[in-house]
Amino acid sequence: MAIMTAPGTATKPAPAPPRTVSKKGRKVRDNLTGHAFLLGAVFCFALFMWFPMIRGIVMSFQRTRRGETTWVGWDNYSRIIADPSFWTAWKNTFLFTALALVVGYVLPFFVAILLNELRHAKGYLRILVYLPVMLPPASALFLFKYYAYDPSEAGLFNAILKALHLPTSEWMQSPTMTIPAMVIASTWMNLGSAVLIYLASLQNIPGELYEAAELDGAGVWRRIWNVTIPQTRLILALLAMLQIVATMQLFIEPLILANGAGTQDSATSVAYLIYQHGFFQNDLNGAAALGVIMLVVLAAFSAVYVRLTTKQD
Repeated sequence: MAIMTAPGTATKPAPAPPRTVSKKGRKVRDNLTGHAFLLGAVFCFALFMWFPMIRGIVMSFQRTRRGETTWVGWDNYSRIIADPSFWTAWKNTFLFTALALVVGYVLPFFVAILLNELRHAKGYLRILVYLPVMLPPASALFLFKYYAYDPSEAGLFNAILKALHLPTSEWMQSPTMTIPAMVIASTWMNLGSAVLIYLASLQNIPGELYEAAELDGAGVWRRIWNVTIPQTRLILALLAMLQIVATMQLFIEPLILANGAGTQDSATSVAYLIYQHGFFQNDLNGAAALGVIMLVVLAAFSAVYVRLTTKQD
């Protein structure tokens, strides 16, 4: 049946069918959108991380004098390695890292186990443990320097030693106590972060494992050794690597607690030696060479760690 229209009335064209986007086209569009958002992050990371790293490597093979830059090959490296402070800094850095692993790595794990076993005041104690992390590092270190490590009997630690009838210490003024004192301060400042990570890992352990261990007659230490540690092995390995990388970059502790080098260079670290070359001696090329050496050492350690953990997994 034909549809009659009134004279002079225009007929409206039929609407076009909706455009359909193929599955492949939608996937491409979504990928482009995702990559567009990712591009900004990659650009910032390249600008503030990769470019300074590459620039530092290039500077380590150059020498700049009176605005003129020349290529000197390995001269900066040989000059830095021949400096006696180079080996002293590495010795102090490795000693600090070793003591930090013994104290600052093991202590948070057992504090987390203790907090996980408590039945009351869990939230309050977690806040109390995490409180030092919320303090600015400089403020916390000044607190240790002028209150806890005061060499007189008015200092907190010396007052405790005197109350226990033990000999007092000069702390940061003593070459033998400088590194242990920095380890104590660093552990106190960073304890809360590690404890919270361990707590999150401990709460994911099924309770049935502990019940089975108790039925087998396992005591507290056997449950920790046979259940807790195997179940948190990946977190323990990850935090061990992060602990070593962080402690190898020791800088703010000697800068504030020991005024840099400390007594008889007892606090000089590799990172502080880089700072000293760059800002006190105006030797940016030597500082760059020392930074590249530290980069190679940490990269070698990270490669060995990844290889070992990959085999274990």
